[in-house]
Amino acid sequence: MNLSIIAAFAYGILAIAGGIIGYTQARSRVSLLSGSISGFLLILAAYFQLQGQTWGLILALLVTSVLVVVFAFRLAKTRKFMPAGLMTILGMVALAMMVNQIVVLK
Repeated sequence: MNLSIIAAFAYGILAIAGGIIGYTQARSRVSLLSGSISGFLLILAAYFQLQGQTWGLILALLVTSVLVVVFAFRLAKTRKFMPAGLMTILGMVALAMMVNQIVVLK
């Protein structure tokens, strides 16, 4: 198991947990839905990477990139570290691991 699989799985779990927390604290259905969908896609991408499917890495890279952009805009707008800043930083770390895996594959 490589680091990109761990990164995709961990970031997926964090996205789902963040969506649940957003729903419980602010009754935000959008947070619940977007966190669940993006988290599920990341966990699915990690699973397919485990199965040796290289497109799983591409899916994880795309979903993580979208989340980093969304959270970066949210951080710029709200200037609050939690949760946007934390998810931006963790997303960039996950992206670095995924890009590293792409470089290793070539």
